Amino acid sequence: MVTSASGPILQGSSALTQFILAPNPGPMSLEGTNSYVLRPADGGAAVVVDPGPLDEDHLRALAGAGHVELILVTHRHADHTAGSARLSELTGAPVRAADPGHCHGGGTPLSDGEPIHAAGLEIRVLATPGHTSDSVCFHLPDDGPQGTVLTGDTILGRGTTMLDYPDGRLGDYLASLDRLEMIGAATVLPAHGPVLPSLETITRAYRDHRQERLAQIRAALDRLGRDAAIGAVTDAVYSDVEPSVRRAAEMSVAAQLDYLRGESGLR
Repeated sequence: MVTSASGPILQGSSALTQFILAPNPGPMSLEGTNSYVLRPADGGAAVVVDPGPLDEDHLRALAGAGHVELILVTHRHADHTAGSARLSELTGAPVRAADPGHCHGGGTPLSDGEPIHAAGLEIRVLATPGHTSDSVCFHLPDDGPQGTVLTGDTILGRGTTMLDYPDGRLGDYLASLDRLEMIGAATVLPAHGPVLPSLETITRAYRDHRQERLAQIRAALDRLGRDAAIGAVTDAVYSDVEPSVRRAAEMSVAAQLDYLRGESGLR
């Protein structure tokens, strides 16, 4: 976490956004969760996206970034949502998420395609299931010349995301990448890792990576048999994976096997 003598500090990410890095680094969260503060160029009220963990210093820094009018979350994982109810208490702002179980303070569930007008900003909700079934992204079309998209864990600033199977599904994820690519060259504001310059470019790279993994799994099944266990396929395809992310690799393999063993059979 970036701090000063007075505590966590805001860092710039785009014309209309800043973020505070949460103190939760790890194999899956990289340097930590980027909790974004959205507000118009002339200041005023703000929207917080992904409050992050239940860390009082972090949440008070977000609450102190200005008058928080609304809190949004990209998906259900605790490194994004655990602090949301407490931030609502600190600010009085409602929390909105796709999953009603993560709405607090009178917040209502998000709807795909919904335009949100808050703190003087236009925020468009995009349902992007795949990482989890409730994953959403937030498009800020007026944030810079190409706009920006807050991608949660659907697209990371470094590496590739895992699919939280069986809740997350590869077919859904590939469809979400197609949808995001259509936005074009918007700047990517991920929940973990650095800002990326082009949504269109990174979605294509993510899709290529998934197709390469599917090819590797097909080859492994040719060697091991069509009914090979998840662990055996993981050993074959992710032979160099660190033990700390082994479970994530197994879930991704399970998601890919489910995709390949779908209605059309192994492809």
